Amino acid sequence: MSELPKGWVETTLGNVAKWSSGGTPSRKNTAYYNGDVPWIKTGDLGVRYLEEASENISNEGLKNSSAKLFPKNSVAIAMYGATIGKTSILNIEAATNQACGVAIPNASLSSIFLYYLLKNEKEGFIARGKGGAQPNISQTIIKEYPIWLPPLNEQIRITNKLDSILAKVDKAQARLNKIPAILKRFRQSVLAAATSGELTKEWREVEGLSKDTWQPVSIDDLSNRAFDGPFGSKLKTADYTDNGIKVARLENIGHLVFNSAKETFISEVKYQDLIKNTIEHNDVLFSSFVDEEIRTCLFDERFGTYINKADCFCIRPNKEMVSPEYLMYSLACKHTYEKIKKQVHGATRPRVNLRYLKSFEISLPSSEEQSAVVEKINQLFHKADKVEKQYLDAKARLDRLTQSILAKAFRGELVPQDPNDEPAEQLLDRILKERLSQQQKADKLKKTTKKRAIKAKVADKG
Repeated sequence: MSELPKGWVETTLGNVAKWSSGGTPSRKNTAYYNGDVPWIKTGDLGVRYLEEASENISNEGLKNSSAKLFPKNSVAIAMYGATIGKTSILNIEAATNQACGVAIPNASLSSIFLYYLLKNEKEGFIARGKGGAQPNISQTIIKEYPIWLPPLNEQIRITNKLDSILAKVDKAQARLNKIPAILKRFRQSVLAAATSGELTKEWREVEGLSKDTWQPVSIDDLSNRAFDGPFGSKLKTADYTDNGIKVARLENIGHLVFNSAKETFISEVKYQDLIKNTIEHNDVLFSSFVDEEIRTCLFDERFGTYINKADCFCIRPNKEMVSPEYLMYSLACKHTYEKIKKQVHGATRPRVNLRYLKSFEISLPSSEEQSAVVEKINQLFHKADKVEKQYLDAKARLDRLTQSILAKAFRGELVPQDPNDEPAEQLLDRILKERLSQQQKADKLKKTTKKRAIKAKVADKG
């Protein structure tokens, strides 16, 4: 650990701010919600200045719960689960739930400085999280958390420098964040061109063929078999085991990718009852639930032995008629999505049934052209994948850059120290003495009030 910079003092978060947390009004009372009081939850945190809450409570809900109203410029930090360490400055007067720790900084530091400091310490808070799968940090952990505090004037220099540097990082991040959407549109445009015949137009000209060779054919006619997974009593939650034969569930079926990381098992004995649901190499899996895009993918035997679960349709292509990859790409294209979305429009959980999927028609070219289509798609997708990797690498570098800049700031290396600055120790000492004096006055007033109440009670009895 580097040496404490001159003029700085080692202290705790509890000494530089008044810390508290909020609460949740009873959900059973509808009058407690949809009022005028912004109610912050951990999912709202992360932006520098929080301007609005995702949910509001009423004044009645505020009074009848442990929720509290915090002043503008308070600093909130997430204390629970995967959001631990997410931080925002409240740019509004707002209440929070109990998962948010909230600081009202004293005169030893500013809200923006505390915001940056908490961001810098995010990994430290995560490391102190307790509770297993969903670790939490408590008010006690936060208050006892050690920090290095610079002089007030140096804090101003640090925050000004951070504002300037990180604004440039944020602009770069904003430009990078556009890339996933651009890549998604590119891939969809490739699929649209491929399944309409546009992508292989030149290929047909060279081969002396026309688009007339493309014919609409149903999935049922293209497949040797299309089947849903077992449902109801045939496969219950109680049938799942810690190991054995794997089950392909909705969470495994992505858009053009099989997500093998999430595993669910059944026993060998149960598998024998459901063996007809075994998924084979190059089967096309299709999620019956249709939301923002079609989720369909190829199954690879390298994943191991799997059966499919209900709502995970399995199409076994007739390879003499259709390439499994071509079928997958045809089902994944935007045209297919738009047609199916119309079919399920208005459903609470939009999905299609197997009968509809089997009747669905795709445009089918010759086997030779299917191979040409798949080859061109894969070539273009390979280029998109390379761009995506470059994007992910650049994003990771930017994330590391932000953290390295913050770390440098809070080691005292970002701006020079000024010997004319009042040392932070003197400032903090004054503040703590003032806090102690105020607390003693409050305690004395409380005792006096209590004595008067007792005397009044005795007088009434007399």
